[in-house]
Amino acid sequence: MAVTGLLLVGFLYAHMIGNLKIFVGAKSFDDYAHWLRTIGVPLLPETWYLWIQRAVLTLALIAHIVAATVLTRRARKARPVRYARRTKVQGSYAARTMRWGGVIIALFVVYHILDLTTGTLNPVGDREHPYANVVADFAPGRWYVTLFYTLAIVSVGFHLRHGLFSAVRTMGQQTQRGERIARAAALVLSVVLVVGYLAVPFAVLTGLVD
Repeated sequence: MAVTGLLLVGFLYAHMIGNLKIFVGAKSFDDYAHWLRTIGVPLLPETWYLWIQRAVLTLALIAHIVAATVLTRRARKARPVRYARRTKVQGSYAARTMRWGGVIIALFVVYHILDLTTGTLNPVGDREHPYANVVADFAPGRWYVTLFYTLAIVSVGFHLRHGLFSAVRTMGQQTQRGERIARAAALVLSVVLVVGYLAVPFAVLTGLVD
């Protein structure tokens, strides 16, 4: 679960950096989106890299969900008899909402693909002009899209904060000093990711990007 999670996190940051090119201008953003389709050419046919990336990410996501299911079942089997009186567990909000956050993120991924990848749910849906698709998507009249996007990204942030810390512990970190550093790093990385992703829709919504 830790390994697949870190793979997905790496993609999230790379994707966020690409998204922020929208602040450079329409041409720069569109050129970047078109460049993604030509990675590997001529060794690979056009768009093959994207399909390979999608396949790897899909397998990683499936493996991540399977790992989560297996761990949940193991936890239940470890305590087949429920507690007569269960003391409230001390833990972060992120840790207590990992499962629900995962469901929200999964639904968002499906919507995001239909919206900005295939263009099925996008008002413009023009693959040749990704910048126009993004601007149309988060226009003021479609505030509900921005609201759903915000909910999903905040869920990703909570999920990431707990997940990064847990992954570091899984991979061998056991000292108190290391735990403090891991918690702080997980918080900073999560906040950076959330701010980076939400900067785009709110820039469009407020007219900073049009």
